[in-house]
Amino acid sequence: MLSIVLGQGEHPVFWKLPSENGIALWLTLVPMKSVIVGTAGHIDHGKTALVRALTGIDTDRLEEEKRRGITIDLGFAHLDLPAADGTPQRLGLVDVPGHERFVRNMLAGVGGMDLVLLVIAADASIQPQTREHFEICRLLQVQRGITVLTKADLVDAETLDVVRLEVEEFVQGSFLDMRRSPLVAVSAKTGMGIPDLKRLLAAEAALATARDSSALARLPIDRVFTMKGFGTVVTGTLVSGTVHAEDELEVYSAGSNSTRRVRVRGIQVHGAAADQAIAGQRTALNLAGATIEELARGMMLGPVRTFRTSQRVDVAMTLLPSAKALKNRTRVHLHAHTMEAIAEIVLGEGKQALPGTETLARLRLSEPALLLPGDRFILRQFSPLVTLGGGVALDAVPLPKAKKDTLEVFLRQLHSGDPEKILLARLGRRGATGLAIDEIVAETGWRPQFIANTL
Repeated sequence: MLSIVLGQGEHPVFWKLPSENGIALWLTLVPMKSVIVGTAGHIDHGKTALVRALTGIDTDRLEEEKRRGITIDLGFAHLDLPAADGTPQRLGLVDVPGHERFVRNMLAGVGGMDLVLLVIAADASIQPQTREHFEICRLLQVQRGITVLTKADLVDAETLDVVRLEVEEFVQGSFLDMRRSPLVAVSAKTGMGIPDLKRLLAAEAALATARDSSALARLPIDRVFTMKGFGTVVTGTLVSGTVHAEDELEVYSAGSNSTRRVRVRGIQVHGAAADQAIAGQRTALNLAGATIEELARGMMLGPVRTFRTSQRVDVAMTLLPSAKALKNRTRVHLHAHTMEAIAEIVLGEGKQALPGTETLARLRLSEPALLLPGDRFILRQFSPLVTLGGGVALDAVPLPKAKKDTLEVFLRQLHSGDPEKILLARLGRRGATGLAIDEIVAETGWRPQFIANTL
C-alpha cells in the first residue's frame, strides 16, 4: 500500500486506482496532525535561539527586536516532525517575549498552545518570568510540555546537575513533573541536544489531544497587516472548527456590539496556500470587507449570526497561592485568547476570593467581548501588573435578578462539564419560556446537531 500525506483534512481517505494486470492499487491519504507549541520563560534564556535551532526560522521580525536583541512581540515558525509510527505532524511554534513589560503580548499567544517548551537557561536557573510564565501555563491548563535547559554549553556538568535538581523541585506536582514529562539539556549554539529535543517533541505532539475541527470555527486575531496585491490579512491560531476559502465570517469585536462581515479571499497555513484551515493550525486569512484600521488584535472571527458578545460573564476563578485575597468589586486586567479588557470582580456582599482557592464570581467587563463556556482566562492585578490567577468561563448570558442560591447551583451544574446536566440547567432556568436551538448555540458554542443528539 502506498501512502500519500495531505496537509489538510480530518480523516484518512482511501482511493482505489484502476487495476492493472489484475492487481488493484490502493492509496491512503493520511491527514496531517496540527499541534501548536509555545515557548515560555525568562528574558535572555534563549527561547528565540532555540526555535531557530529547531526550525531554521528567525521569529524576531521587528526592526526594534533585532536592534535590541530581545523579543517584544509574538513570533511564529513551523516544523514537520512525524510521530514514531510515521503519522505526519506539523508543529506550529509560537515564540513569546520573556520581558516582564511584555507579558501582555505573551498572553496573546499562550491561549492557543497545545504543548509548551519551558525554557530555563542553565547558567541562570529559575528567574521571575520563569515562575510567572509557568503559573500562566498552569492556570490555562496546558496539558503537555517539555522542560528545556538551554545554554548547556556554558556550564560544567556539576552545575548542570544542580540546575536539574532545582528545576525538578520547581515543576514537581505539575504537568511538567519529571515523572511524566521530559527534561532535556541543549545548546542552540553547538547543536547539543537538539536532535533529542526533536525526538521528544514528536513524541509529545503525538500524545497531544487534537483540537475539534468539526466544532464551530473561531479564530482569535493576533496580527493584522496588509500585503501588496492582496489587501487585508489577519493571522491567528484556529482554536476550533474549519475555515474554507470564500467563507463568510463575522468579526466579533471587543468594545463593540456592532457587527461586521468579511469574506475569506484566501488562506495560508504555516506559510503555504491552502483551500481550508482546520483547528490547531496557524492560519492567515486574506479578507475582503474590512480594512486594517477596522481590525485589531483581540477581535474574534466566527460564523455569521451565531455568537453574541457580552459584558457580563459568570466564571469559576482560582487565585494563585502567592496572590493576596481579592475583595468584592476589585478591578483587574482580563486576558482571554488574544483579547484584553478591564474587568470588575463581583463576589457578593462580604465575600472575598482567597489565595489558592476556587471561587464563583461574575466579571463585569469594560467593553463587550466574546467568551464561550470553557474558555480559559488570566487575571492580572490592575496596578502594578502582576498575575493574580485565572479561571474558566461558565456563562456569558447571565439572567438579571437571579437569586444568589439558585445562581450558585446553576453555575455548579455548568461547571460539571456534563452536556446533559448543562443543557437541562440552561433549559430549567428559562422555565416555560424555553430556548430556541440557535439561542442554545449562542450560549454554549455547541453545534445544532450535538444539541439535538443531547436532547
